[in-house]
Amino acid sequence: MNKKRQLGTRELPPIGLGCMGMSEFYGESDHLASLKTLHQAYEYGYQHFDTADMYGRGKNETLIGEFIQELGSQERENLFISTKAGIVRDPNDQFTVSVNSSYNYIMQCCENSLNRLGVDYLDLFYLHRLSPDVPIEEPLRVLDDLIKQGVIKNVGLCEVNAETIRDAHRILPITAVQSEYSLWTRDVEENVLNTCYDLDIAFVAFSPLGRGFLTGNIDKDTIDNGLTENDFRKRIPRFNDENIIKNKRTLQTLIEISEELGKPPAQIALAWTLSKQNNIHVIPGTRRIKYMKQNFDSLNIALPSHITAKLDFIFLPENIFGERYPSAVSRHSVD
Repeated sequence: MNKKRQLGTRELPPIGLGCMGMSEFYGESDHLASLKTLHQAYEYGYQHFDTADMYGRGKNETLIGEFIQELGSQERENLFISTKAGIVRDPNDQFTVSVNSSYNYIMQCCENSLNRLGVDYLDLFYLHRLSPDVPIEEPLRVLDDLIKQGVIKNVGLCEVNAETIRDAHRILPITAVQSEYSLWTRDVEENVLNTCYDLDIAFVAFSPLGRGFLTGNIDKDTIDNGLTENDFRKRIPRFNDENIIKNKRTLQTLIEISEELGKPPAQIALAWTLSKQNNIHVIPGTRRIKYMKQNFDSLNIALPSHITAKLDFIFLPENIFGERYPSAVSRHSVD
């Protein structure tokens, strides 16, 4: 049975590896351990590796580049490397950013990403965010030029609404749209998912495990005492003392279903997301080999329809407490 799904001109396992947390935002990083996890992921069947120029201020792309080099050039065609450009980091604050989607900036970012990754082309290049003061035609023009130069194979957009997707797709064929989507973040169900499906655009879900919450391993004590001060989750309203307690009550249903089916909560959550449409890919992130294998095995789970319906109902947006980004931090900051 072919469990692969289309992503541009390629057929890939719909579970990829989100690499952001290996370099920043989720506590201290371990370069050698992350390299080992990347190699194990590839051996286990992962092909899609997702990064961005802003992750670790370039360090994440450098990490992926080292991984690619260690694999060797003969394996390059088996990899699907996606990266992003458009978010500008404040050199003095980890969580403060701005957006620049001008022609020259995106062009330079692409060149920098190619150099850090040590590759001749990118399988997928996203506009990480769009500047409201730059007409969308400008960044799309640079993507079109990069395609003609042969240095990118597919183009994508991140965190955009349905209208923007349609406008962009009329100008330049869009391969993928990446946004947050999981049991506890379902905004894209309103219009974005159907728009992508109608236009034959792949939808790539980041944070499909709710930044670790849907694994069942995070509670108030974990937030208060188990996370380092530079862990982004300490700043997210959904994880504050009051909301984490309320959200854990909703999570209990997922845990009960997990016990009923004899599968970890994370696998149930990923299987739910993949079940919503056949154009959906997920890119859960982890630094642990155990969880990386566990996540990939979600491909083998077909949820009964009554379970999917129950999860749909229990995790309605009105049952989730707290915003997904802190008000003091731009929603452009972390994904």
